[in-house]
Amino acid sequence: MDSTAGSGYDSRVRLSEKEGAMYSKAKVGGHPVHPMLVTFPVAAYTGALVGFAVYAANGHQFWLNLAIALSIAGAGSAVLAALPGFVDLTFGVPRRSQAKVVGLAHGALNVTALGLFIAVAVIYVGNWNGPPVGVTLGLALSGAGVAVTVAAGALGWMLVQTYHVGVRLTVNQEQDEESVQQAPALTIVRHRQAG
Repeated sequence: MDSTAGSGYDSRVRLSEKEGAMYSKAKVGGHPVHPMLVTFPVAAYTGALVGFAVYAANGHQFWLNLAIALSIAGAGSAVLAALPGFVDLTFGVPRRSQAKVVGLAHGALNVTALGLFIAVAVIYVGNWNGPPVGVTLGLALSGAGVAVTVAAGALGWMLVQTYHVGVRLTVNQEQDEESVQQAPALTIVRHRQAG
């Protein structure tokens, strides 16, 4: 069953020769820019969470400052990574494809994570020079932000692995591309227990 039935998206959209494969439109030297940049916010977000956790354990101001700085750096680098990602999604992925559905979900999750880390920065930046402050909210927001980023990363990987966004295919792979593009995006299988 098509998981997008009634949503306006068609998993059977065939890529025409005019549209070609879903190559990245934002690239440098033939390499997609978005995957190059996403590592920076992922690392910064993770480091911010670690900074809050260590600060909660030992109370040293250095760790709170690290968490604040990495939240700001993560948010800034996420915006930079989002720009080529938006270009790729808008101009490189066919409108009525499953890859577009996955790409929109990937983008929405990343915007959510960005919002969480902007909130962390706004809440804690005033505590750069102390005094000691509780970090329960910082741990919660940055933990949620990292979790959302992991989910977005899984969808980003699906765009590359399943839908070949930004991947230059060999001749043999291009022959199989139509069937790959018809694969359902997200499938939830539920088993009934005998009983």
